[in-house]
Amino acid sequence: MDARYKSREIERRSLDVDGLKRSFLEWLVYSVGKDARAATRRDWFHTVALAVRDRLVDRWMDTTRTYYQQDAKRVYYLSLEFLIGRLLTNSLANLGITDQCRQALDRIGLNLDDVVEAEPDAALGNGGLGRLAACFLDSMASEALPGYGYGIRYEFGLFEQRFEHGWQVEYPEQWLQFGNPWEFPRPEVLYPVQFYGRVEEFRDSVGERAYRWVDAERVLAMAYDTPVVGYGGDTINTLRLWSARATRDFNFGHFNDGAYMKAVEQKVLTENLSRVLYPNDATEGGKELRLKQEYFFTSASLQDILRRYLQHHSNFDSLPDKAAIQLNDTHPAIGIAELMRLLVDQHGVTWDKAWDITRATFSYTNHTLLPEALEAWPVRMMERVLPRHMQIIYEINAKFLNRSKARAAGDNGRLSRLSLIDERGDRRVRMGNLAFLGSHKVNGVSALHTELMKQTVFADFHAEFPERINNKTNGITPRRWLHQANQPLAALITSRIGNGWIKDLSQISALAEKADDLVFREEFRRAKRKNKKRLAAYIARQTGVDVQVDSLFDVQVKRMHEYKRQLLNILQAIALYNEMRDNPTVSWVPVTKIFAGKAAPSYHMAKLIIKLINDVAKVVNHDPSVHDNLKIVLLPNYNVTAAEIIMPAADLSEQISTAGMEASGTGNMKLALNGALTIGTLDGANVEIREHVGDDNIFIFGLTAEEVNDLRASGGFNPRDVIASNPSLKRALDMISTGVFSPDDPHRYHPILQALTDGGDHFLVTADFSDYCQAQQAAMDLYRDQEEWTRKAILNTANMGWFSSDRTIMEYATEIWDVHPVKPEHPAETET
Repeated sequence: MDARYKSREIERRSLDVDGLKRSFLEWLVYSVGKDARAATRRDWFHTVALAVRDRLVDRWMDTTRTYYQQDAKRVYYLSLEFLIGRLLTNSLANLGITDQCRQALDRIGLNLDDVVEAEPDAALGNGGLGRLAACFLDSMASEALPGYGYGIRYEFGLFEQRFEHGWQVEYPEQWLQFGNPWEFPRPEVLYPVQFYGRVEEFRDSVGERAYRWVDAERVLAMAYDTPVVGYGGDTINTLRLWSARATRDFNFGHFNDGAYMKAVEQKVLTENLSRVLYPNDATEGGKELRLKQEYFFTSASLQDILRRYLQHHSNFDSLPDKAAIQLNDTHPAIGIAELMRLLVDQHGVTWDKAWDITRATFSYTNHTLLPEALEAWPVRMMERVLPRHMQIIYEINAKFLNRSKARAAGDNGRLSRLSLIDERGDRRVRMGNLAFLGSHKVNGVSALHTELMKQTVFADFHAEFPERINNKTNGITPRRWLHQANQPLAALITSRIGNGWIKDLSQISALAEKADDLVFREEFRRAKRKNKKRLAAYIARQTGVDVQVDSLFDVQVKRMHEYKRQLLNILQAIALYNEMRDNPTVSWVPVTKIFAGKAAPSYHMAKLIIKLINDVAKVVNHDPSVHDNLKIVLLPNYNVTAAEIIMPAADLSEQISTAGMEASGTGNMKLALNGALTIGTLDGANVEIREHVGDDNIFIFGLTAEEVNDLRASGGFNPRDVIASNPSLKRALDMISTGVFSPDDPHRYHPILQALTDGGDHFLVTADFSDYCQAQQAAMDLYRDQEEWTRKAILNTANMGWFSSDRTIMEYATEIWDVHPVKPEHPAETET
C-alpha cells in the first residue's frame, strides 16, 4: 500500500491529542470548506463530529462484518421513537476520548462545551418510550449484543414547544436544517411500500388459492444509518431510519402545462410520511397518516430483515433462530400481518408454517394500561389503506377464535374480548390483541405493570397463554445519565470506587458505606450545588426567572398528561403559596417548583394545565410577600439535553401518577440515580425503587392501585365532599375558579374544575391531595437537615445499580430473544 494512504489511515484512527487536532483542522478545510478564521461554532461542531465519526467507521464495519461471518442471531428493535439526544458527547465518552478532544480543541483556541452546544437534539421521539429505546441501543452495543434499531427519520420530529402568553404553541423542530453529520445516507437501500389498491385472488402453480395486492400506490423507503457506539468502542451497532421518497419526484407534463404545484404534488404527499412524529390524529386525515407511517417503517424494516437473512439461508425455517424482532409498543404491530404477507404472498410459505415462524420471531413490549393508548384502527380505514393486511388479520382471527371456542365453553363475552376485531359500534382492529397473539413473549415494564396486565387488559389472553407474559423492568444507561450528564458527581464516585460502575452499575452499591462519611457528604453536596447553579443559569436564560440555588429543587419533568398529575403538583404549590402569605414570619424552606414537558397538540386538557402552571407562576413569582421562598418555572421544549441539565440538579423527584396507570417510568430512575429523593405513589417502577432504596429514603403517599380500583368500583367517591372537607384544597380551587390567576378570563379553567368535581375526578387528584401535602411537608422538614438529606440522597444513588438498562437488556437477551454477545474482531487496527 502507498505510504501516504497508510499514514492517512492511521491518522483517521488516531485517538491522541495531536492526531485529533490535525484531524479537526483538516476536516474544517477539506470537508466543511471553511478557514479557521471564518468558521462559526456550527462549522466547528460539524468538523469535530466528522473527525470523531472517522474513528468509528472501521470498528463499525468490523462489527457488522463479524455478525455476517458468524451468522449471529440479531435483535431488531422496532420503535416509532428513538430519543437519542446529542451524539457528540455520547460518542466521545463511549470511545473514552472526551479529555483528549477537549485538549485538542483547547490548542486550537476552542472550548468543547461551546462546540457541543451547536449540536441540535435529534427530533426522533417524545418521551419515555423513545428514551428507553435509545438506552436499549446503548446497552446492546455496550454488552456486545448484535442489535439494530429501526425507526423513521423524521424531518421535523414532534414539534418545538414555545409558550406564548402562557399557552403552548407548536413550531417545526428543524433539527436537520444544517444537516446531520452522524448519519450515512444509503440511497441504494430502497424498498417499495404499498397503500390502497385491491386484492386479487388466483390459483398458484399447484392449484392452491393465492392472493396478490394490485393497483396499489407505491412509495419508497430510503435508509439512513447512524452508528451506535457501545461503551469502550469495541462494538458499534446500527440505527437504521427510513425516509419516504416518491417513485416519481417531478411531473414534466404538469410543469409544462403551467401546473407548477401539481408537478411536485406527489413528492410532497409521499414525503409527509416521514415529516412529523405523531401527526395530530384528531382528524380522519391525521389518523390515516399515522397508520401509514406505522406501516411504512415496519414494512421497510421487515423487507430489510428478510433480505439480510436470505444472504445466508435458502428458506425461512431458521428465521426465528437468526432474528428476534421486538415490537416497542403497538406502533409496529402491523408487522405481524406484514411478515405473514411477505412469507405467504411473496415467498410461497404455507399459511400454518408462516404463522409458526412469525409467532416465534416476534415479541411485544406493552407500555400502557390506558385503553385509549392501546391502538385500535377503524376496520373501514384498514380495508381501504391496507386491504391485504385486513384479509390476513381476518384469517388469523378466525383460526384463533375457532381454536378458542372449546376453552371458552360458550362464553361469547370472552370470545368477543379475545377477538382481534372490536365489533362494538365502529368496528376496529385491536392492535394490542394482534401484537399479543402474534408474539411468543409479551412483557410488561415493571413488576406492578406486568401483574396488572394479567389482571386487566390481557386477562383473557393470559388465561389462554399463561406462560406468555413476563416482566422486564425498565432501566437507564449509566453512561448517558450519570457519567456524561453529571460530571461532578461521576468524578466524585470514580475517585472513591474506581470507574467500573460505568460499565457495571451494580458496583455503585459501594457508595452506601460513604453515606455516613462527613467529608464525602460535603463533597456530594458540593457536586449537587454545582449542578444546581448550572440549572439556575439555564432557567434564567429560558424563562427570565431567578431562582435560589440553595432552595429545594422540586422537579416534575415528563409528558403532560392528566394521569401524571401535574395538576396535583400545581394545586399543592397554590396551597403552599397561601400558607406562606398567611404566615410571613415563619422561617420557610425555600422551594423552587420546576416543571417541563410537552402536551400532544390535540390534548386540550393537558394544554390547559400548561397554561394554568404558567398563570400561577406569573402571580407567585411576582408576589413580594413570599420573597424568594417559592418560585415556579415551566421550562419550554423539554428534550434530552434539557433533561441532562435538570436531572443532576434535582433534589426532589415528582413521580405522582394515579396508582395503576404508569407502566414504569424511567425519569424516576434517572433522578434517583443522580441523588434526588422520590416523592411518589406506589405506581410503576416506584414500587421497585422503594424496595431498593428503602422505605426511609423515599416519600410514598396516596392510594395504591388496588385501592384505586376499589374506590372506582364502589362508586362511593364524591370529590365535592373531599374538597369541602379540605379548606386548603377548597381555597386553591376557589382561587382558580374566581380568576385570581386569570383575571383576563375568570372562566378559563372551568374545564379543569368540572373534571375535578362533576366529572368525578377520574385521576383522583382530590383524593390524594391531603396525603400528598403531608409528604411534601415531610420533604421540606427533612431538607432543613442537610446532613440527613444528603445521607439519604447518597443512599438513593448507591442503591440504583439494579436499574441499569444493561441488566434489562441481558434479561431480554436470555429470557426472550435467545441472543448472545458477539465480540467483533478489529483486524485493521492490528495491521496498523
